[in-house]
Amino acid sequence: MKNRQEPSQTIDYKNIFYPPGGILIWMIILVEVLTFTISLIVFAFLRKDAVTVFNQSQALLNIPLGTINTMVLLTSGFFMAEALHKLKIGDNVKSKFYLRITIFLGVTFLALKSFEYISKIEHGIGLSYNTFFTFYWMLTGFHFIHVLFGVLLLSYIYIRIKKGYYTKNNFLDVETSASFWHMCDLIWMLLFPTLYLIH
Repeated sequence: MKNRQEPSQTIDYKNIFYPPGGILIWMIILVEVLTFTISLIVFAFLRKDAVTVFNQSQALLNIPLGTINTMVLLTSGFFMAEALHKLKIGDNVKSKFYLRITIFLGVTFLALKSFEYISKIEHGIGLSYNTFFTFYWMLTGFHFIHVLFGVLLLSYIYIRIKKGYYTKNNFLDVETSASFWHMCDLIWMLLFPTLYLIH
């Protein structure tokens, strides 16, 4: 069966209305980042009135595991960028290879985060434990859902590349998915220092 041939995409990326992945995904990214940023500002404001409780709660977080997960997610972002680059130059074999690594690292992030969640639940630390953990569960939980969706999305993209649908002449959906994945990286880089490190 022949691979489906798509017309070459000629998008002017110098135009602000056509950023990588399209304007729609960047509108979504802007809304998502603003939502998380506002939530973290509220978190910081509430912390000022309960510094001791927040610091004691923060001490219950697994910083080494959080650091490892940060490196895992950032590394996945690198491989996602490489997968897209290889696709654009027509190297579908390496594109699929790098995309598999990206998906694997995404699953690794979810597994490590799940381990952390289970540990908290086993110690009775749930959503209503205190204000700090209400924010912790809501913010990291919402991010977890984003990463899970991203893994599923990239798995779909991988299958389509494997079938020859996405090529150097048809990559916009892959670029959009890459933008979403990088958004997950960015949001985690806001969450990790605020929840785990900053006193």
